[in-house]
This record gives sequence, structure tokens and C-alpha cells, in this order.
Amino acid sequence: MPELRGWQAAGGRLARLARSTRPRLARLARSVRPRPAPAARSARPWIARLTQATGHRPGQPRTWQYTAGAATAGLALAAGVVTAAGPWDSTGQRTAERDRAAALEHAGGADHGHGSDMSGAGAASAPRPAPSAAPVLVGLDGTGGAVEPAGGRPALAAVLDPLLKNPALGARRSAVVVDVATGRQLYGQGGGDGLTPASTTKIATAVAALSALGPDHRFTTRAALDPDTGELVLVGGGDPTLTARPDAHGAASLRTLADATAGALAKRGTHRVTLSYDATLYAGSDLHPIGVNENLARVAALLADEARTDDSTGGPAPRAADPAADAARAFARFLNDRGIRTTAPGPSKATGRSQTLATVSSPPLSDVVERMLTNSDNDIAEALARQTALASGERPDFAGGARAVTARLERLGLPLTGTAFHDGSGLDRTDRLTANLLTALLRTAAGPAHPGLRPVLTGLPVAGFTGTLADRYTSDASDGAAGLVRAKTGTLTGVNTLAGTTVDHDGRLLAFAFLAEGTTDPQAAQSTLDHTATALAACGCD
Repeated sequence: MPELRGWQAAGGRLARLARSTRPRLARLARSVRPRPAPAARSARPWIARLTQATGHRPGQPRTWQYTAGAATAGLALAAGVVTAAGPWDSTGQRTAERDRAAALEHAGGADHGHGSDMSGAGAASAPRPAPSAAPVLVGLDGTGGAVEPAGGRPALAAVLDPLLKNPALGARRSAVVVDVATGRQLYGQGGGDGLTPASTTKIATAVAALSALGPDHRFTTRAALDPDTGELVLVGGGDPTLTARPDAHGAASLRTLADATAGALAKRGTHRVTLSYDATLYAGSDLHPIGVNENLARVAALLADEARTDDSTGGPAPRAADPAADAARAFARFLNDRGIRTTAPGPSKATGRSQTLATVSSPPLSDVVERMLTNSDNDIAEALARQTALASGERPDFAGGARAVTARLERLGLPLTGTAFHDGSGLDRTDRLTANLLTALLRTAAGPAHPGLRPVLTGLPVAGFTGTLADRYTSDASDGAAGLVRAKTGTLTGVNTLAGTTVDHDGRLLAFAFLAEGTTDPQAAQSTLDHTATALAACGCD
């Protein structure tokens, strides 16, 4: 049973989390009992809102992640992080998280190949664990302690500067840390420099899509019958989560659509149809600028299982050359199994006179965004950029999606100087984002003015537990941040990035963004960024 394997895989990690957070909890209790720190008081309502956003209510059953987080950390944010449950599994746990816990030996997100060239076909080989790092504060003052200013609190620059100067981070790097509750920048190094963001681009795509469409929006696939010609048309609505697999795990099912369509045709006395498919919702080239690549399919308004031709559900995989035709052929097989004979499907366009026989819809956009961020799903990201373009009156192609994302972020008042968007996934190396923008995106998603953006935070991978961070923060040197750091990863050849949130030693919710270009050892660069986030979580710094 996958669920049981998930428990077993996570057991040691939960024990480490308990050990690492117990002293921090004790220190936090001592510090707030006599006189709560102003920063902790200001952060408390923000953390409470984030906990509410994950959907937990008193009296409801808790998943093993929540139980472990609450029992060991006692921090509302950590609990909310681990309990955020999407619709992907009937037990309340996202399928993505269950699969990661059950099979940590597989590759991570679609463009997180753990050190190899992301521009090639990329075999799904097992990743190497991140190399162990030394204790995060050792050596900063020569005695193993952090340098403290006159006020007695460690200086954040004294903690982060030595780590960010590590040659493993290449020729260019930028970093920003912001107090989410107050908006005060606690640390900045090249925050306005536009660097290649890799998959942290998906944070911007998520904010733009949620802003344009709303968290409750769903993508609909339908079967429509032309009353004049008798042509049955499978019409793609741009649902990137549509599946043809027997168990849909909460996603829209092509099999369910075939069931309903066959029933509607049978009621009409129709048992043979001319089958066509309509994938005209999107415009322009369907091929990403990087070319044919196993990290994503051609961007099509109609596709099933991300056009994967194997049994994989994530990571690099061979893809169908024509995703829409491939989905239509699967639909034809399902109709034939239900007694409806069809012709070989071909491309067409549903007319205004076509009568809809049946529909299936995706989970709400809030859950689709979570899935995209947790798994670093490139196919979902490119679909959301095009959907944002459609909602914004732009042409639904790569360029139109980039314009729409930019316009939506500008409307939110976010800092766009130094940025350039060319896709939704971050696979395009000409994308440019700044650490200032990434932290502003995270703070906006956490703020009270935009509750519909909260899935941007709840979808971030949890250090040591879920998605592209499931097999990171597991060494003795960094597991103190397990369950506390939530961050979107980014990896391309020569590029390593990390942007997310953490709760520090004083209970403050912090947003951070670390970007590095010109890296030559991706494992060392990744380990350094994890080391830096761990130091941030452990520090009660000014």
C-alpha cells in the first residue's frame, strides 16, 4: 500500500524533526512567556491566517504530517504547511505528497534533475542526496557562534554573508529576506538584479493566474454533437490535469466523459459517430523555445496525462508528438468499450450549433496551483500562462502569456524593474526575475488584501517532506529546518534558485529569495542554498 510505505519512508525524518525543533520550542516558550517580542506579536495574526488557509478546523481528523508538525514544532505555520491537503487523494492527502513519501528514490520536479543538463532528454535516474553540510553557524565568529551587534541580537548579514559568498554559488548571486508581517527588508544583496530564475518563475505564474481567474476557477473538457452533420467533437478546455488513467485521483477523467457521452448518445439511439477533436483554444506554436524535451509536452488545449507515453506521473518522460490526437484516440477507445463505434479522430472545430452532451471539469485552480508548485510541474505552468492570457484578452501563445503575467503583476503593484517573462515554467533561459519581486510575490500572497492568492504559499514544497524538497533538508546539518522551510526550487544548467518562507527562531514569518548564476557544481550550489535557508530559520536576527 503506498500510504503505508509513505509512513515508513517518513519515520526517520519525523524523528529528526522532533529532535531539532524541541530545543527551539523550549527557547520560544521561555522568550514569550514574560514579555512577547513585538515581532512575534505582529507575526501571530499572519501565521493564524496561513493556518486557516490550509483548511484545518478543530475537531477534524489530522493527517500524519499535521500530527508530527503540531506535536514537535508547535508552530502554526509548520502545521499548516504539512497539512495542506489537495483533492488528489480520498484520504485528504495530495497524491503528489503520498507518491513522494512512498518513492523518494525517484526524480523530483520536472526540471530538477539533480545536477545534469536540463536541456537534454534527461533519464529519470535516482537523485543523489545533497552532500552533508557543516553546522550552519560554525565559523562565523571563529568560535561557532553568530556575530552579535551591541543590542545582543545576531546581525542577519553576519550570518548570511559568509554563506552567500560560497564559490559554489557561481559568479552572480542575489538574495533578499523580508519580514512578512511588517514588510521590512531584513537583508538584501543585489535584490534588484535580474537573474535567470529557473522554476521560481512558477511563483509569478501562480500569482498571475489566481489573480486573473480566481481560486475557484475550473477548466472544462466537453463532448459536443453537431446536429446537422452528426459529428461528435471532443473539445479541449486547456485542462492540464485531465487524465485517461483508471483512477483519476480527483482530476477530470476522460473515462468519465466517455461514460456520460456514450449514455447521452445511446438515449438518442446513436451507436456510431464521426469523431473529431477541437484543440483551437490556444494559438501560436505549441513547442517551447527549448525544443522537444522530456521535461514538458507540447502546449495543447487538449491533452491527457500531460501526453506522457509511459506510466509516469511526474518528472521527465517521453511525450506524444501530438497530444490532442493522442487524447482523442484514447477517448475513441473508451467510447468503443461502451458500445459507441467511432471513426479515427481528426482535427476539427466545434460550431456554435454544437450541443454539449457531457462535460468534466478540473479541480479548482487553487488545487491546480498547489500541484504545480509542489511538483514543479512545467506542463501546468505553461497551461496557466495561456489561461492567464485568455482571461486578460491577450493572444494565448508564449508571448501573450508573458505579457498577461507581466500585466497582472503590475496591476498588483509588484516591483517589475529588471524582470522579463518569456514562458510560464522558467525553462526559458532568457527569463529574468529579481529577488525583490520574488519576496514581494510571497508577501502579497500572505497578505490580507489578497486571500485568493494563499495557494501560492500552501503549494510550496515543505523541506524534508513534499515535492521537490522531499529529499532535501534530510542531513543532520540541515534537518533543523525540516517542516519549517517551504520553498520553490529552481534548477537549470548553471542556475540554482530557492524562494519561499520560513519561521525564524523568534517566531517571525520571513520570505526569502536566493538566486545564483554561473554555478558549476549543482549539488554544491543546492546544498549551499539549503544551508542558507537553514541558517535563516535558526536565527533570531536583525
